Amino acid sequence: MTTYFNYPSPALQDELRQIANAIVAPGKGILAADESVGTMGKRLANIGLENNEENRRKYRQLLFTADKAVAQHISAVILFHETLYQKADNGTPFVELLKQTGIIPGIKVDTGVVPLFGSEDECTTQGLDDLGKRCIQYKKDGCQFAKWRCVLKINKNTPSYQAILENANVLARYASICQASGLVPIVEPEILIDGDHDIERCQKVTETVLAAVYKALNDHHVYLEGTLLKPNMVTQGQSHSKKCSPQEIAAATVTALSRTVPAAVPGITFLSGGQSEEEASVNLDAINKYQGKKPWALSFSYGRALQASVLRAWGGKDANVAAGQAELLKRAKVNGEAALGKYIGGAQGQAGDQCLFVKNHAY
Repeated sequence: MTTYFNYPSPALQDELRQIANAIVAPGKGILAADESVGTMGKRLANIGLENNEENRRKYRQLLFTADKAVAQHISAVILFHETLYQKADNGTPFVELLKQTGIIPGIKVDTGVVPLFGSEDECTTQGLDDLGKRCIQYKKDGCQFAKWRCVLKINKNTPSYQAILENANVLARYASICQASGLVPIVEPEILIDGDHDIERCQKVTETVLAAVYKALNDHHVYLEGTLLKPNMVTQGQSHSKKCSPQEIAAATVTALSRTVPAAVPGITFLSGGQSEEEASVNLDAINKYQGKKPWALSFSYGRALQASVLRAWGGKDANVAAGQAELLKRAKVNGEAALGKYIGGAQGQAGDQCLFVKNHAY
């Protein structure tokens, strides 16, 4: 087995490392606004809006024209392809609006989750075929990082070795293609919270999956200092009889990460995974307060947990844009505090403790 390889050039290493570190600057995290057309349609349906391009544009405009103070807590935004090329009412491209605020634009580059043949209802993620060409174009169009989501499920017989290996290799190939184009890859192996498993099972599965992911990243010569990880927190299954405390979740999560994620990785930006807004903030805060070895920044990359109250306050009405933006600033500030371990709790938005769980959120 040959061990010959090439590191990226020193200039590319510097570029990737600086972008990654800027995204996980202290007290800052990511707004995941990369919902697909179908997913965005479900969000809009909840407030009685038709799923058309103009309504999607108006909602993203609300997010991207919020008070510039939001940039004190939001370092980066993940965009969907359609959104990257949309403009505000005044003709300014969204990507330029973000740059003017000091927010780093990124792009979702996978093309969706598909069934994994021969498995027990498991899946993989597609989009590698033309990824190199797309990444080059996205870099030219202002993006500095990318995101690719893989999904794994805990059941009696899953995740299987087949699913773990396949998704790890897909993530590694994606990451290497991104880095070749100057984009920092966010690696997202999401373990869904569906099921009645306990927190110990989730911890072991998380450790097994992450070990496979970092073995694959190493095999593909991915430059770890120029990557970020977007994992699930370690929790009990949604249907489990016992709800774990934030302190138990923090201990299990940090332990799993410390056993598998190299210290070279600059930051870990957790997904909210169907937790309520308050749960996502309180658990992130507990993780940062946990007394253990934590060589990486521990921050957030939230979609639903940053936007549920925003959507409810806006309600699709122009008169409520300011109210929606106020909710965004509030949630961003709360999670910025949680990323520092300084959130005292109780700053609930309009969605409050509303459960944001979506069953089988794979497709």
